[in-house]
Amino acid sequence: MFEGIVKEQSLTFESGIRLDSGRILAPITLVYETYGTLDQNGANAILVEHAWTGDAHLAGKRDESESKPGWWDAIVGPGRLLDTNRYFVICSNVIGSCYGSTGPTSINPKTGKRYNLSFPVVTVRDMVRAQKLLIDALGVGKLLTVMGGSMGGMQALEWATQYPDRIASAIVLASTPRPSPQAISLNAVARWAIFNDPTWRKGEYKHNPKDGLALARGIGHITFLSDESMNAKFGRRFSARDGQFDFFGQFEVERYLNYNGYNFVDRFDANSFLYLAKSLDLYDVAWGYESMAEAFAQVEAPIQFFAFTSDWLYPPYQTEEMVTCLKELGKSVEYHLITSAYGHDAFLLEHETFTPLVRSFLEGL
Repeated sequence: MFEGIVKEQSLTFESGIRLDSGRILAPITLVYETYGTLDQNGANAILVEHAWTGDAHLAGKRDESESKPGWWDAIVGPGRLLDTNRYFVICSNVIGSCYGSTGPTSINPKTGKRYNLSFPVVTVRDMVRAQKLLIDALGVGKLLTVMGGSMGGMQALEWATQYPDRIASAIVLASTPRPSPQAISLNAVARWAIFNDPTWRKGEYKHNPKDGLALARGIGHITFLSDESMNAKFGRRFSARDGQFDFFGQFEVERYLNYNGYNFVDRFDANSFLYLAKSLDLYDVAWGYESMAEAFAQVEAPIQFFAFTSDWLYPPYQTEEMVTCLKELGKSVEYHLITSAYGHDAFLLEHETFTPLVRSFLEGL
C-alpha cells in the first residue's frame, strides 16, 4: 500500500499532436500522478498504463476522505513490486477519457463548448503519442519499463514498437495484438445500448444517459469475468429479496450487474466510454505495417507477457501469437500463462500470481 496523500497533476501541450486520422488535436492536457523520486539520470522511471475505464489514480489516496485507494495500490509502495524507494512510478490518464485528460467532455477551444461527438476518433497509438510529450516534459530519458494490462498492455506494445529507443523493457498483461470479431461485437452491442437511450441525444446530453450506459457497462463487465468466477461468486442463487416466480425477480448475478452498471454511471461519461471502446476495436499492433512481424521487427527491448487461462476476452492464444512472432525474430521475450479463475480481470485481482515473476524480470534488466 502506498502511504500518504497523492497529488493529481496536469500538463498542457499547446501544439498537441497529429492523430492517426490525420486531424490535429490541440491543445492537449494530460492528468497524471507520480510516486517516488526520479533519479539524477532520469533512468528509474516506470510508466504504468491503465485499462479502458481506468484513470491516473494508480495508488494511495488523494485526500483522507477517499474510501478506496488507487486501482493498483497493492503493488505500489516501499518494498512492493513497484518499490517507490527505487523507482519513479508514473501513471497518466489517456486522451479520450473523462478523468481530466483531453477528451469528449473537454471544452473545444474553437467553440467554447464541450467537444462531445466533434471530438476526433483517437487510437491507442495516439494515446502513446500524447504520453511521450509528458515523458519528455518530466525529464525521463529512457523508461525502465512500461507496464499495463488489457488496453494498458496495448499501450505498452505501442511504446515497444513506436519508440523502441525510449524504453528498456515492457510488461504486457492480458492483452492482444488486435481484438477479435467476438470482442468487437460485444463492444458493438454496448454501443447500441447507449445509442438507443433517448436521453443520449447523439452525444449532446446534459446528464449521462444512465440506462444506456448502465446496460453498456453490464455487457462489458460480463467480458471481464469468467464462467468459473461467476459460478463461484453467484452460482444459480436467486435473490433473497425476490420470489422465484415473480416476473421481475432476479438471480444474484443479475442484481450484481445491475448494481455495477448503475454505479458506473456516476463515475464515467458515456461519450468517453464510446470513444475508448472505438480505440480498443481499432487497435492493431501491425497497423501501418505489412505484417505483425514487420511491426515487431522494430522492438529492441525485452518484453514480458502474461496471459490468464480463463480470460475469454483476450484469450491466451492471442498473446502466444505475439510471443511466437517475437521469438522467430530473435527478440528477447518471456511468457507466462497463469492459471486463474478470474477471467480477464485476473491481472487486477490476482497480482500475487505475477508479482514474483515481474520482480525477477525487473531485477534482471
